[in-house]
Amino acid sequence: MPSVVNISTSQTIVTRSNPFPGFEFPPGSPFEDMFKDFGTPQKKKAYALGSGFIIDSSGIIVTNNHVIKEAEDILVRIEGGEDYEAEVIGADPLSDLAVLKIKSNEKFKPVKFGNSDKARIGDWVIAIGNPFGFGGTVTSGIISSRNRDIGLTRYDDFIQTDASINVGNSGGPLFNLDGKVIGINTAIIAPGSSGSIGIGFAIPANPASKVIEQLIKYGETKRGWLGVRIQQVTKEIAKVEKLEEAKGALVASVAEKSPADKGGIKAGDIILEFDGKEVDTMRKLPKLVAQTKVGKK
Repeated sequence: MPSVVNISTSQTIVTRSNPFPGFEFPPGSPFEDMFKDFGTPQKKKAYALGSGFIIDSSGIIVTNNHVIKEAEDILVRIEGGEDYEAEVIGADPLSDLAVLKIKSNEKFKPVKFGNSDKARIGDWVIAIGNPFGFGGTVTSGIISSRNRDIGLTRYDDFIQTDASINVGNSGGPLFNLDGKVIGINTAIIAPGSSGSIGIGFAIPANPASKVIEQLIKYGETKRGWLGVRIQQVTKEIAKVEKLEEAKGALVASVAEKSPADKGGIKAGDIILEFDGKEVDTMRKLPKLVAQTKVGKK
């Protein structure tokens, strides 16, 4: 609990009120631009809540990018009620991760990452976060599934859990029973915004820690790049190419002078394996490439 923090952010949103409330101009109308400037700018503060966890005693915090995106002020509350200001060290919208630093010289209690590759379906897990702004809340469940792709980020590879995750839990840790962080709680499926129905998703610790290391070191992420545009291998394509099953990534085009181009990859090729790892679906390839060290042969 002392390592999990509540994060509150604020930003100023400027809206212009319509000086002619009775009139609505159709989009693209020449009047729309003319009257847009007449409205009086209305400033209002928007607040957001989330969670995070300390990974270094100097006060380095991991959270989701969407928790701190466009925030002007970031306040971090440690369990027990002390508030601190925090600044963003680095953020990566593509994997929805961000790293903050508490503006203080105090020493804080960190938690460690576990090996998320060893997490099995059915293992018990514990989520700690700040649901609905209540502060440190612990929920438990099991790992329902792994390697889930829900189309949320470019590199989806989520751990699915039925531990209750609600609004405000984003960025909080998912622990195994050794107290090691194996995931970062990021999303839930809640039909009609009904809150948690036991389908939550966490970014696995192993790919996350690679991104976090780079954010701390460079303030940004440096991913491997291949230089191919790809599409799905359908059953029909698999049949024509005499593949036993529809798998791999079909190369639609190759960027000029890219690593793929230099390596002799052509449009129409199907990539079945990358760096010794099987490409079973099209979306697996960008994940494998992104996690590969830049410059590796």
